[in-house]
Amino acid sequence: MRRDSELIIRGGYVLTMDPVLGDMPCADVLVRDGQIAWIGPDIEAKGAREVDARGMIVMPGFVDTHWHLWNSSLRALVRGDDAVRGYFPVTLGIGPLFTPEDSYRSVRLGLAEGIASGITTVNNWSHNTRSAAHADAEIRAMDDMGVRGRFSYGWGQESPLDRPMDLDDLARVQRNGLPESGLLTLGAAVRTPVSNPRGVVPIEVVAAEIDGIRRLGLPVTMHARPGVVSVLDQHGLLGRDLQLVHPQGISADECVRLAESGTSMTCSPVIEVHYAQATRGEIQFQELLDAKVQQSLSVDSSAASANADFFSCMRALLWSHKQRFGANVALSPKRLLELATIDGARDLGIADRVGSLVTGKRADIILVRTGDPNMAPVVDPAYSLVYSAQPANVDTVMVDGRILRRHGRFIACDHEQIVHEARESVRGLASRAPQHLCTDVCCC
Repeated sequence: MRRDSELIIRGGYVLTMDPVLGDMPCADVLVRDGQIAWIGPDIEAKGAREVDARGMIVMPGFVDTHWHLWNSSLRALVRGDDAVRGYFPVTLGIGPLFTPEDSYRSVRLGLAEGIASGITTVNNWSHNTRSAAHADAEIRAMDDMGVRGRFSYGWGQESPLDRPMDLDDLARVQRNGLPESGLLTLGAAVRTPVSNPRGVVPIEVVAAEIDGIRRLGLPVTMHARPGVVSVLDQHGLLGRDLQLVHPQGISADECVRLAESGTSMTCSPVIEVHYAQATRGEIQFQELLDAKVQQSLSVDSSAASANADFFSCMRALLWSHKQRFGANVALSPKRLLELATIDGARDLGIADRVGSLVTGKRADIILVRTGDPNMAPVVDPAYSLVYSAQPANVDTVMVDGRILRRHGRFIACDHEQIVHEARESVRGLASRAPQHLCTDVCCC
């Protein structure tokens, strides 16, 4: 995958997402060996490859902090909240049929869509890690696609609720090391000890898993359900290395304990607004913000939401917030962009490397066209990005100085092959699955 030793992004409207540097209406970004070397107007860079950013917004790539990439291809089969073919019946029923190759193909499909949406970092929340081969396949898919991210090692969908996850294989992955690119880190996803559609895991099992993960020095992530914060707190399991998912059904006292313990929370607003999670109450972004809990944004599952549009993630949170508070409690476009970039990097512990455009950080950068019909005319770039932008407006995507997408086209992967392989994978899974989950399946 090509990375120029030196390139310069010329003449864009630069949103640095840094409180000191601020916004630069017409500036250049010099990238050297994958690192941001300088930002400012009229930078001299003889011999550097030039990327014309005139008429574009230049900003950090989006940081997704919770995404079940393994089931991306299952959007062909998932039918919303349908009792028979909804997200949970399909993933629980077909997850055990996944081969490592199915996982590899589905992760690549999800990441291709994510890159097109401007996502440059992802927390691959793998709750179908059925074997060592499945773990290796997902890591290989992430590496092949050239994204930055964390692989959060989980469990198989068919795993018994009273049996711990495979901590020995998690240690193997850590011991053997991740790809040499240096873009990937390791974490672990654990099951939930309160009522949820995937079943209640005894708190003793959860505690043993978290203890084993912490002994390896790895971060932990878990789906939150009403009451889970108190259960975890009672057993001393909250902490700065723990990320919870879905800010709903949390009491005022629990918000305080999250802040005191340093536990973070990621919000998946598209799912939380219109999906099964909506029955669990309102998105409590503001309550957690008031309590000073670290928060971030995530897709959750592009099988459930049917897309990985990160602009929609920002908009859905804005809509939810406005419905709750109207204009009385402001949530600015700039604040939403912070959640989508630097706050996501903070949540994943990599804010020293990405999340803002600052000299010395790695060059994870996207360019968004302002002249497209749905965007123009742009006066306030942050406002336009949150209220108007779509993945189709993302012109260029760069990770660690490597250009993955340019002029709206993939240049570092064969997306047609990725789509073809995902289609064949779903056909094979459908042929092996219970008939009630896959009636009349025809993948176009």
